[in-house]
Amino acid sequence: MPDSTTAPENAPDWSQAPDGWNWLAQDADGRWFWYRTAPQLFWAGGLWRSNSRDQQPAGQGMPRDDWADSLRTRPAV
Repeated sequence: MPDSTTAPENAPDWSQAPDGWNWLAQDADGRWFWYRTAPQLFWAGGLWRSNSRDQQPAGQGMPRDDWADSLRTRPAV
C-alpha cells in the first residue's frame, strides 16, 4: 500500500485543497476529488464516494489502473 500522504504523480497540489478537506482520491476515469469526510471505495463504479456535500472536483488526470490505491490524506504541516 502506498504512503497515504504522498500523492501520486500529477495529483492536484494540497495547496489547492479547501481548508478542512483532508482527503484526495482519483476515480478510475482519471477525475480527482477533494473530500471533507473519508470516502468509501465503490469498486463496481470505479469510484471513491462520499456524501455529495463532502466531495468536490479537484482536477482531471489520466485514467490509472491503480486508481483504488489513490486515496491520500492531507500531509501534516
